Amino acid sequence: MSDIKDTQLEANYWSNRYEEERTGWDIGYPSTPIKTYIDQLSDTAIKILIPGAGNAYEAEYLYEQGFVNTHVLDISSHPLVDFQNRNPDFPSKQLIQDNFFTHHGQYDLIIEQTFFCSFPPTEENRRAYVKQMNTLLKPSGKLVGVYFNMPLTGDMEKRPFGGNKELYLNYFDPHFKVKVLEPCHNSIPPRAGNELFAIFEKE
Repeated sequence: MSDIKDTQLEANYWSNRYEEERTGWDIGYPSTPIKTYIDQLSDTAIKILIPGAGNAYEAEYLYEQGFVNTHVLDISSHPLVDFQNRNPDFPSKQLIQDNFFTHHGQYDLIIEQTFFCSFPPTEENRRAYVKQMNTLLKPSGKLVGVYFNMPLTGDMEKRPFGGNKELYLNYFDPHFKVKVLEPCHNSIPPRAGNELFAIFEKE
């Protein structure tokens, strides 16, 4: 089983996925639930992180809307290079190749686009994810995004993985104020009924 803190191992895994074009999660534009949330934001000065961002269409949209303090994090260089090629004016220092679980920083908002489902779903990994999200957020900072609402696969290496509301509450309740965790009403058609929209606020 993959070790999420083994940066080279994880980087190789995801780089291979990009090289082999096994990127079924990539829809080619910002997902509707997250775009709708972004459209409600007014403070363009906030510092934003998108971890496990992949091709980061949400970051592209944020930057176009004036959120210039947006940071893109991925463990593989492939999507970061592609993003920079698509967006040559985006500050290269805000494209970060790093392991989320060892990343350091402080952010007002973290946007989650099914990143939680991308690593082996062990108790240790999932608790590490919640702890790191909490650490990276400033006081009263928010973790906002989309989580899968469908059963877990029985294969611990067949990514991505699923989850449900009860499972997420089990991990997030002790560390965050759960502001919203409800089925998405505006998922793209292929994902309808399989997504939850969440807003978690750091206590």
